[in-house]
Amino acid sequence: MEFCDFLIIKSLVLFAKMSYQKLHETSKATSILASVQSLLEWDQETYMPNDAADYRGQQVSAIANLVHKQKTSPKFVKQLKSLINLETGAVLDTSLSLQILASLREFRRDYLQASKLPASFVKLFSKTTSQGLHAWSYAKKNDRFSHFAPHLEKIVKLSRKKAEYLGYKEHPYDALLDLHEPGVTVATLTPLFSKLKTALTALVKEVADRPRPAPITGHFVESKQLELSAHLLKIMGFDKASSRLDLSMHPFCVFLHSKDVRMTTHLHTHTPFPCIFSVLHEGGHGLYDQGLPEEQFGSPLGEAASVAVHESQSRFWETFIGHALPFWKHFYPVLQKAYPESFAALSLEDFYRTINTVKRSFIRIDADEVTYSLHVIIRFEIEKALIEGSLKVKDLPKVWNQKMEEYLGITPKTDAEGCLQDTHWAGGYFGYFPSYTLGNIYAAQLFDTFQKEHPQWEAQLALGDLSFIRLWLKEKIHKWGREYIPTQLIERATGSPVSESHYIHYLEKKYLVVLNKNS
Repeated sequence: MEFCDFLIIKSLVLFAKMSYQKLHETSKATSILASVQSLLEWDQETYMPNDAADYRGQQVSAIANLVHKQKTSPKFVKQLKSLINLETGAVLDTSLSLQILASLREFRRDYLQASKLPASFVKLFSKTTSQGLHAWSYAKKNDRFSHFAPHLEKIVKLSRKKAEYLGYKEHPYDALLDLHEPGVTVATLTPLFSKLKTALTALVKEVADRPRPAPITGHFVESKQLELSAHLLKIMGFDKASSRLDLSMHPFCVFLHSKDVRMTTHLHTHTPFPCIFSVLHEGGHGLYDQGLPEEQFGSPLGEAASVAVHESQSRFWETFIGHALPFWKHFYPVLQKAYPESFAALSLEDFYRTINTVKRSFIRIDADEVTYSLHVIIRFEIEKALIEGSLKVKDLPKVWNQKMEEYLGITPKTDAEGCLQDTHWAGGYFGYFPSYTLGNIYAAQLFDTFQKEHPQWEAQLALGDLSFIRLWLKEKIHKWGREYIPTQLIERATGSPVSESHYIHYLEKKYLVVLNKNS
């Protein structure tokens, strides 16, 4: 190669890198705007006055419109086109690093999705869901599905329209699934969930009716619950300077930046467990967000691989760690000290059996490990039917109750503990629920690998050391952002293709063997 040719090639590579940096900066500005929208939505669920709902809808709608415009702006498109062919996906300079090539792949994917949605539609959808969230909140508090139904009808109609805009080959629900979990379709989920439903319903019948320890009773002061929550978050690795915990009707985690993660929980004075496990769950989300490479904020490399991968992190902490005996060898004395009247006389072994009791229950976020995914499958079947039009909104409570009876053997007494319990449909998140069960599947596979690579994990955990778990997950999952598609990321982390067998084996071993010995 002639020296001048070498200089030309070097110059072209440098130009491509500079072009990518400009693209990244443009996208970063959009991400900052999007974080403002998330902050408004966080405030809506925590501190916003009730009467501000309509105006907040206008604010959120305005920001959403700006974000969409920037994602599809001529400036952004020109910068992206200089690096990748938008029609074919061919990168114009293959000498760029593998990370940048992956980022361009995901930039293109996001742009193609965003460009299919008219700005007027995005604005309308955002305004409608903002109003829907407020209506849902009132309906749940007052057990009035009829108050929420007209809003849900509008949201379902708009979600169908969204699917039409995005496009699909076989089922309109596929377009909505792909927004949250790339490549997942009705055709792939239906047989997978059918296998799970068969295994889980059989397991529920086997273990749900076992004699249970006496229920834990007492008055659990809210201030002490928040103190315990702060302790949990601290040993998980959170810094108060870059995170906070507040209260909301439905626990959630919002990522504004690696230096600003907002989590919420909810409190019940008759039991501390919904708060404890919500904190572990949302803390898992928050650690993933804080573990993403800060320098990549604004690019796909600074974002979670998918909703299901994100859920795998929260479920890893909430169930595989938070419901494990070694965890409570450290944390149970802390709980006993806070509430001696409820726990002082209860042995660790009986306590462990109590928190791992399989019980047919109505509320998804409070469900045990065995029944949890059945709650998700119910939602998957219902929202698929709503989107395809085979189920009308007015019939939702009836169908919900029928499925609860069929799969779990119980019927909700109110819609508040039935079809009104989740915020997702009010927010327009159709296609999101299946990610919860996919997250369980991913988490179980990760947990198998974690145990093999950390054979002394139980002893470390019993000492209250959680740092090694956070670091392992950061190395395996967090630091990669969206460099790999979800199934590739899990396979790289575990050394084997994604399989539901890890999840089923984990549940059957724990509830048919381990807990059976202790009963």
